[in-house]
Amino acid sequence: MKFRNFSNLDWQVSEIGLGCWAIGSEWGEVSAEDAQNVLKASLDNGVNFFDTADVYGDGRSEKFVGELIKSTTEKIYVATKSGRRLNPHTPEGYNLKNIEEFIDRSLVNLGVECIDLLQLHCPPSETCSRVDTYEMMDEIVKKGKIANYGVSVEKVSEAMDAIQFPNVKSIQIIFNIFRQKPNEEFFKEAANKNVAIIARVPLASGLLTGKMNKESLFPENDHRNYNINGEAFDVGETFSGVNYKKGLEAVERLKEFIPSDFTLTDLALKWILMHPEVSVVIPGAKNKLQAENNVKASDLNEIGQLMSQINLIYDEMIKEDIHHRW
Repeated sequence: MKFRNFSNLDWQVSEIGLGCWAIGSEWGEVSAEDAQNVLKASLDNGVNFFDTADVYGDGRSEKFVGELIKSTTEKIYVATKSGRRLNPHTPEGYNLKNIEEFIDRSLVNLGVECIDLLQLHCPPSETCSRVDTYEMMDEIVKKGKIANYGVSVEKVSEAMDAIQFPNVKSIQIIFNIFRQKPNEEFFKEAANKNVAIIARVPLASGLLTGKMNKESLFPENDHRNYNINGEAFDVGETFSGVNYKKGLEAVERLKEFIPSDFTLTDLALKWILMHPEVSVVIPGAKNKLQAENNVKASDLNEIGQLMSQINLIYDEMIKEDIHHRW
């Protein structure tokens, strides 16, 4: 496992972390045993960055991560998120009383006194550009409940707004072979400001594993079933917003470029890691084997000779439908 700097903090984070949404909810059934095995396998294979949220299984994911914290003496970095418990989810809800209450709940779930990194969880666009948003976060830092904060966003424009505020340490954003817009302007600007980039949905909800086909079925409690058109939350979180049929066709073209010692998962993750501005990429896993497979890309050879061919598939098949939307 290779490690990367994280903002201007004295953190060396594994370039492949673990996204802990799947062990919480909305990806079909994941048993407690499988969730614990995912976390342990990740840790055993060099992962030291774990990303969760208070709404993943209504705290279930945070509690599993809390168990991991208690079980190890190794230094790990835990990032969680607040804001999506708001109902309605409005800019007015992002106030000190609400967010601090959510953070207090996360502190209990995680079993810690201070959260390493607290991210606002895909807040409304105007929240990302408001001065009082970050004054609120600075106040919570002063209280000692969080050490650092960042913003998880849906859109590049929201990321650009957020990094204008000097205490924002990180931006979490969807970035993968099928979602390339962040690399146009945002990555350079984030690097100039020393803001860490957390790349989420790296496998486009599994499309980029190459294991799906047009007959694939997903459980009722899997967002790849019930959010296919954005019925529950932003459609970009499901298959990166890519039309499923078109995504499968693009995957078939990508398979032509898989090196002999790679899987498509390896290729998709290595493509992200070829961008030095990315601090950590956070694939999820539902079982031990997936967790073990996720980390392999870190130690594989670079794929500089393939980047232009991979990007051409995006340009020809995906960009027209996706690029302007986020």
